[in-house]
Amino acid sequence: MANLQAVGDADFNEVVLVSDTPVVVDFWAEWCGPCRLVAPELEKIKAEYEGKVKVVQLNIDDSPGVASKYGIMSIPTIALFVDGDIKSQVVGARPKDDIVMGLGLNG
Repeated sequence: MANLQAVGDADFNEVVLVSDTPVVVDFWAEWCGPCRLVAPELEKIKAEYEGKVKVVQLNIDDSPGVASKYGIMSIPTIALFVDGDIKSQVVGARPKDDIVMGLGLNG
């Protein structure tokens, strides 16, 4: 998959919820075709927003606890966590600019 940091049930709190910087979480699964399409777009976001936003991936099959807690029903779901809460999210494979706009990263 992409070159993004993987998180799971065990380290989600440490990596995402208590992060000093906003975190974009890609909820995905290995069998999800649209998830594969969105991965390169997230790589672009990671590069463009380096130092301002962390971008990580959570495999819902490997970490169903977190996905269930946040009510993730469709994948890919890309969520922006700020201060431990979901501030915005985008569902479905979208190009980078749509993801950035949907998450409110552009201002």
